[in-house]
Amino acid sequence: MKIEAENPEMYLSKLPEERKVAVSELRKVILNNLPEGFAETMQYDMISYVIPHSLYPAGYHCDPKQALPFMSIASQKNFIAVYHMGVYSIEKLLNWFTSEYPKYCATKLDMGKSCIRFKKMDQIPYKLIGELVSKITAEEWIEFYESNIKK
Repeated sequence: MKIEAENPEMYLSKLPEERKVAVSELRKVILNNLPEGFAETMQYDMISYVIPHSLYPAGYHCDPKQALPFMSIASQKNFIAVYHMGVYSIEKLLNWFTSEYPKYCATKLDMGKSCIRFKKMDQIPYKLIGELVSKITAEEWIEFYESNIKK
């Protein structure tokens, strides 16, 4: 479900009400827990949280014109998605998240590589997502990216 928008507010305005409430709450939780150095933007038609070029001029190795991605949220056709590059890339973080998830949700974790899917809007573990967001600083993400991903 592609939503073209110039900024997060425009993105939210284009969502159906039930989705708007859930994505707005996710955005609020992320912004309240996002370590200094990350910036909110639109990237790949999603609300995204990136390391801006002002902090990391090299940008994303796949497309240096893009800021270094960290996480995104999106309303997809059948679910709301949280894309988190840390759970995809850092095994210790993935293990922490998968062990904590059952403490917050009765439903089975629906997850692909970096994508955490929520099909039921009333069962999104906002507090857990906030904790996940706060686990990596901008400096740690750059260090990890340079030593493990960017070759």
